Amino acid sequence: MPGKLSTRPAFRRSALTSAAGLVLLAAGLPAAAADDGPDLTRFYRQKVTWSRCTGPDEPRDLECGTIVVPLDYARPASGTLRLALARYRATGKKRGAVLLNFGGPGGPGVDGLAAGGKDFMGLTNGYDVVSFDPRGVGRSSPVSCGTGSGGASPVVGADADLDDPAAVLRGLRAAAERCARRSGPVLPRIGTVNAARDLDVMRQALGDRKLNYLGFSYGTRLGSVYAAQFPHRVGRMVLDGVDTLTEPMTEQGIAGAQGQQRALDDFVNWCVKDVGCPLGRDARAARARIARLVGSLDENPVPTAFGGGFTGQDLVVALAQGLYSEQLWPSLERALASLVQDGDTGGVLGFAPGRATASGRPPEPGATVEAGDVPVDNLPAALTAINCADDPDRPDAAELTAELPRLRAAFEKASPIFGRSRLAEVLMCFGRPAGTGYIRESVHDVDTPGMLLVGTRGDPATPYRWTTETARRLGPSAVVLDNKGEGHTGYSSSKCVHAAVDDFLLYGTLPYDGSSCGPEDPAPVSG
Repeated sequence: MPGKLSTRPAFRRSALTSAAGLVLLAAGLPAAAADDGPDLTRFYRQKVTWSRCTGPDEPRDLECGTIVVPLDYARPASGTLRLALARYRATGKKRGAVLLNFGGPGGPGVDGLAAGGKDFMGLTNGYDVVSFDPRGVGRSSPVSCGTGSGGASPVVGADADLDDPAAVLRGLRAAAERCARRSGPVLPRIGTVNAARDLDVMRQALGDRKLNYLGFSYGTRLGSVYAAQFPHRVGRMVLDGVDTLTEPMTEQGIAGAQGQQRALDDFVNWCVKDVGCPLGRDARAARARIARLVGSLDENPVPTAFGGGFTGQDLVVALAQGLYSEQLWPSLERALASLVQDGDTGGVLGFAPGRATASGRPPEPGATVEAGDVPVDNLPAALTAINCADDPDRPDAAELTAELPRLRAAFEKASPIFGRSRLAEVLMCFGRPAGTGYIRESVHDVDTPGMLLVGTRGDPATPYRWTTETARRLGPSAVVLDNKGEGHTGYSSSKCVHAAVDDFLLYGTLPYDGSSCGPEDPAPVSG
């Protein structure tokens, strides 16, 4: 599922270097690493060396570092990956670190913490606040397909003929082969199961006996998998904007398209009350105008300063990003006004990360890269790669050919605007190896301390029912906080959610299961 984004239009891409390395300690292996299986001693003995991040526009108090993890945990001698981290140091009495994952999958944590760190300053009263770029993401051996499209796949985009399934499947297979060539050895080892193993190495490298964790959207999937793999190393864990652990990608995509369509309808209803709304003053006519605009741009793309054309599918991506938070709606309205009235794509491009064309050689395998060297298509490439790695369903060509008309109809019914793009995300797994069944089969009934799960009623990306379904699946440890608000995730938009999460992470006070938050409610009563 799409990740929790900053309320800024897009992640910043300024130069931010991880000018720090490792110190390998000569001390004995910590008890936490002494599991059965391959010898991971050298990975669990490392500590992070921090130094100031060197990007000119980055917060002066943000520090960067790296850790090394095995490329393949089953064969740790076969190669390594270096992962990029960033932190704000604790200002109060330190009780350890809290690790943040901003979602995606494919959202870079280093950029996310640099751009949105002010939301988490309260946590520095007790923690170093740390985020990271997971394997294959951002500076951490980024995957790439060598294309710049942040929207629907080119083979299922504006020019694709979905009435010719054979041609679509040939394009999908060619795209999968291109991604494999471009991304190198990290691509087969990407995915949440390995990323959760990386989390445990980070925990030890940060000097913590237990993992304290705050995950948004996809980050809730990552946290859940960690809880299943390392239940006795879970400290205080918060999952906000809870992802599904059971639904196949087709059902996830349909639910996502429906949620985005509801969010678009809410935005339109808000916009038409403004005399300056570029879509007019009638909601039904405004929705029709958006559909016509998408179709028109697909037929006649508008030139951009980056070269190439801005298509209707690019607009769909921009709309999806702008609908994540009500705080973004005024900016989205202004961007649409510039596009509709002046043909100016500058505003909407700010909502479409990864729009420009990737260039240059693939990153060196296993290494971290500078911010400016991250392929511009890394976010969509990583999103596809991780989702496919986590999904065991892989219909063959005959099955997909037979299913394509039904899928197309279901996705277009879910949303005439977003359905095509969400269908593309599902189809892009064709031609890739089948993913793991671990998440569906093994992530349930976790034996952990209490975990806080936050679900938002008006969430366009992770429907509230996923919160309650995942809570039942995880078992009695899961405590649900019902946020009766709008937008994707609750921590940044609800003072009540923010207070409840901070109270739990800092002081260990969980709200009662089933407690609720309104937009301006005080924190719920703790149990």
